[in-house]
Amino acid sequence: MGALLTTARPKQWVKNVLVVAAPAAAGQLLAPGALTRIALVFALFTACAAAVYLINDARDAEADRAHPTKCHRPVAAGQVPVPLAYAVGGALAVLAPIAAAWLTTPAVAALLTAYIGMQLAYCISLKHVLVVDLVVVTTGFLMRAVVGGLALGIPLSRWFLITTGFGALFMVSAKRYSEAVQMAGKEGATRALLSEYTTGYLRFVWQLAAGVAVLGYCLWALEEGGVPHTSVLPWRQLSMVAFIVAILRYAVFADRGTAGEPEDVVLRDRALALIALAWLAMYALAVANW
Repeated sequence: MGALLTTARPKQWVKNVLVVAAPAAAGQLLAPGALTRIALVFALFTACAAAVYLINDARDAEADRAHPTKCHRPVAAGQVPVPLAYAVGGALAVLAPIAAAWLTTPAVAALLTAYIGMQLAYCISLKHVLVVDLVVVTTGFLMRAVVGGLALGIPLSRWFLITTGFGALFMVSAKRYSEAVQMAGKEGATRALLSEYTTGYLRFVWQLAAGVAVLGYCLWALEEGGVPHTSVLPWRQLSMVAFIVAILRYAVFADRGTAGEPEDVVLRDRALALIALAWLAMYALAVANW
């Protein structure tokens, strides 16, 4: 059981916290029953992600055994039999969307089904296709951010989708750039597709994505929507400062080639954590119109 849990990548579950993004942005996170539904969606998305990891590791077991670090994964190391990984992964892939259709909404079930299908296609072939691999991983993050809104029936604004989508592309491409920088000249030590990208191209992608994400957020913050704010300070506009500083701070690690693990950057850099807390506080005040 411990080896199965390790194969499900608990460290990666932090990504699924994005399911709170849409309800928080709409100010509906504390609505009656919202937290219960969000917790359920988080659990269902985690099950789907675990299913993909299990099937991926079962499929790549032979190749992982020849890899200097992936050989320690439980399936490759023989701690989890390949048939068992397939069986548990397949069961989770089938049961999670069914549970979503029963316990949440058809839209959530459809999105989870699409997520599993897209990720399995990625594991089989799409991860070997230039640019498409970046789009698929980015779309996975966007789906996490969207599913919370679908669960609560919250309309998703164009600014939310633009900022979230390009923010995700920024982090994904920065991760690829960091991997390419760190593994330069080390044949067979990382993703085969990285040899097809140039560091210049990946730098262009994360810089472009960061710029569009900042632009989308600023356009949202400056748009009053015909209703002037009645809060003590214009928190929406002030939150732009913290958002831009956070992007610039993260870009420092991307530029150094040390953003290979986004969750480590976010959780371990104290300055970035403080900037993020300041942004969250101002964003919450803007949503609450205090």
